[in-house]
Amino acid sequence: MIEVTFITNEGRVATAPENSNLLRVSLREKGGIPFKCGGGLCGTCRCKIEQGRDNLDAVKDKERRHLTDAELENGYRMACQTFIVKGNVSVSWEPRTWVPKKV
Repeated sequence: MIEVTFITNEGRVATAPENSNLLRVSLREKGGIPFKCGGGLCGTCRCKIEQGRDNLDAVKDKERRHLTDAELENGYRMACQTFIVKGNVSVSWEPRTWVPKKV
């Protein structure tokens, strides 16, 4: 089992099997990573891997459409496209605030 620490969500820690998708772990364990489509189309689940980058799978083409080379080098990934293949990771993201639509 691996541990995922959701830093932005008050350090919540979840366990999951190896080869788990980061967004699915967040959804199942109430980790809090924001998302909309879950399929690599919108870029909403952009997050930063603070620790454990070496424990992830390779960056996918869908991620490269939303993230610059500099962002990828600095640890940014799209949670919906990222699998934790071994070991623990810590992840953070920009909190999204809800703004009501004007009617």
